[in-house]
Amino acid sequence: MGNRVKGREKKKSIKAASHSKMGSKRKLSRMGKKQKKNNAGLEATFVGRSKCLKMLQVTIKDFRRLCILKGIYPREPRGRVPGNKKGQTFYHIKDIRAIAHEPILEKFREFRAFMKKIRRAAGRNEKDEALRKNAICPTYTLHHLVRERYPRFLDALSDLDDALTLVYLFAALPTTTTIKSKVISSAKKLAAAWGAYCSTAACITKSFISVKGIYLEATIQSVAVRWIVPHSFTQFMPEDVDYRVMTTFFEFYETLLHFVLFKLYSDLGVRYPLQTLDSNGEVKGSTAHILGANLRNLKNALDTSSSAITKVVSEAVEDDSEKPTDVVKKSKSEKKKEKALVKSVGAALNSIEDDSDDDDDDEDGDDIDVSGPLKAALESMANDEARSTIPGGAAMVDDDAVKRRRLFAGLTFFLAREVPRGYIELVCLAYGGKVGWEGLNSPIAENDPSITHHIVDRPRLPSSYDALPKSREFVQPQWVLDCSNFMFLLPVAKYAVGVTLPPHLSPWVDHEEEGYKPAYAEEIERLKTGDVNVTTSDDKDFEEIDNGDGVASDDDMGGENDDDDDNQDKSQGETDADEDDDEDDSESKDERIARRRQREEEEAHALAKTMMSRKASHLYGRMQHGINQKKAQVEALKSRRRDIEHTKKKDDTGKTPLKKKVERLKKERSALEKEYSNTGGTMKKSKKMRRSES
Repeated sequence: MGNRVKGREKKKSIKAASHSKMGSKRKLSRMGKKQKKNNAGLEATFVGRSKCLKMLQVTIKDFRRLCILKGIYPREPRGRVPGNKKGQTFYHIKDIRAIAHEPILEKFREFRAFMKKIRRAAGRNEKDEALRKNAICPTYTLHHLVRERYPRFLDALSDLDDALTLVYLFAALPTTTTIKSKVISSAKKLAAAWGAYCSTAACITKSFISVKGIYLEATIQSVAVRWIVPHSFTQFMPEDVDYRVMTTFFEFYETLLHFVLFKLYSDLGVRYPLQTLDSNGEVKGSTAHILGANLRNLKNALDTSSSAITKVVSEAVEDDSEKPTDVVKKSKSEKKKEKALVKSVGAALNSIEDDSDDDDDDEDGDDIDVSGPLKAALESMANDEARSTIPGGAAMVDDDAVKRRRLFAGLTFFLAREVPRGYIELVCLAYGGKVGWEGLNSPIAENDPSITHHIVDRPRLPSSYDALPKSREFVQPQWVLDCSNFMFLLPVAKYAVGVTLPPHLSPWVDHEEEGYKPAYAEEIERLKTGDVNVTTSDDKDFEEIDNGDGVASDDDMGGENDDDDDNQDKSQGETDADEDDDEDDSESKDERIARRRQREEEEAHALAKTMMSRKASHLYGRMQHGINQKKAQVEALKSRRRDIEHTKKKDDTGKTPLKKKVERLKKERSALEKEYSNTGGTMKKSKKMRRSES
């Protein structure tokens, strides 16, 4: 029987059922292997950065580039921290596995091996071999990443804010050791192409000048895209910024913008990219020059009928290009619309002729109102004309774009030398105006009589402007942005040269939601609604003068009327006293009723609050706290507004309270100096003390 000992219990086989008398080894063999540490749960789901580098076998520089290009960001685990490693950066294991299968990772490895060969050849002083190998440097594209991250065109449009802001920032930076000139020139081309499309398609909706830069917003296919244009100053390059990370972001955003611009220009029927190069193949440096070249080329491409076809097709149909191509077949809807328009204008003119004939026969006849159909017909003609100036087809152009195009229609702007041409030109062109500037390639001369607005940013006009035509208005750049934001041509008196400008209001603030509306916004609303009953300070002074003259004429009357006036004054005083008593009684009754209603509402409110649950009561308290904070902010703004208006208000002597305060303090100081001088001393500082202080 083997080594079996008599009296001992026989061992059970491994295949036996598990029970409480089993040992740990037999349970492990029966239930399965023991799991290794950090192979399950949060420890396996979230991985640290050092472990990611070991898994991918890349350097931290390449890992950062891969994460930026793939759109992978660190994750923060919910609940406890894996392995109690607080403050560590974690990535999801699925993201790391996605990077491991990325084709660009293999390109990075090939490039690292290629650079080893180049360094080896350079170290051996084999320059010819290094140049030969440099010609076969491995390259890669990011097209598949753009299609992967943005499967729809609207997804790409909604994510353009950061891309455009970074592109405009690189376009304003100088060339350094970390930022190459190739990157800056590419950024300038992209910014110019984007600006040319926005101005041509009339999609710029809002603009605002701030300390950071100029905020612009464009609406494309019902998607709002907002970006910042830096001021045209010399940019300060901080040393604590990692420009390599910014360059990696620009590398991806450059490919994304090329995709988006290709689609947008294709919708216009124009080939992208536009040819903005000179004959020698180099782009001139300034952003304004590149923007102007893009605008001219885009206009030429839209004017020509062969803009949407390739060069091969254009060469094939070159013989047919001499035939007139201006005649375009109109659709049935356009023909019906034109017929209805002609009928409405004809009916209006006929009614005017009938009305003139009736006036000759019977002067007492009623006038026929023909302004309605005639105005509607002219409005429709203006809308059609504005719609025809926007490329892309009438079906793709919305009514808001037509309204924007009509705002500056018929106006010609000329920009002075000190005015930044970039964003001002974009806004003017997007809203239907014509733009010229003081410099080369300007389509409008400075002394052109068709100029309606000359934009100047100086404290006073130079003497050389006296020779210009008097038919133009000299305004500051803020007038253009305020008119575009409010969709209304504001009076130019408040924006004249050397005048203190009105407040520049942000178009993204909802005054109804905030609960406070600035005074200038209220004034513009009154102008838009045509409220002419607003009395200015000059009108009030004129009324006071008239009242004073009337009183003086009454005093010059004879003494016979004085007695009658006294009797009338007594009777009038008695009736006024009775009326005042009645008004006081009615006001006291109204106040008592209002107080009783308010007390009842407060009691009902307190009762309803006591019936709430603890959670609902806490939520209600937080809501009331937010409402009270908002009310406090609104009240603070109103108090500041009252203080400013009070300081600006002048009395009968024409002095403001601030000026009177300064004069009072000067008088008090002079009185103290006189009293102190009587004691033999002086309060004035000697020359030695002034020199020591300076």
